[in-house]
Amino acid sequence: MAVRVTRNQGMLVLAIWLIVSGLAGLVAIPIPGVLMAGLALIAGVLILLGR
Repeated sequence: MAVRVTRNQGMLVLAIWLIVSGLAGLVAIPIPGVLMAGLALIAGVLILLGR
């Protein structure tokens, strides 16, 4: 079974944000809020632009 990586940059950044936020909740990794907010903002803008 092959894994397909999306070509949509917004969805890719959103997937990274979801994985990092999930890991931070499970393993209690101290991730700065600015980093998480930045990833969310970039993902939202790219999805709105359709990239």
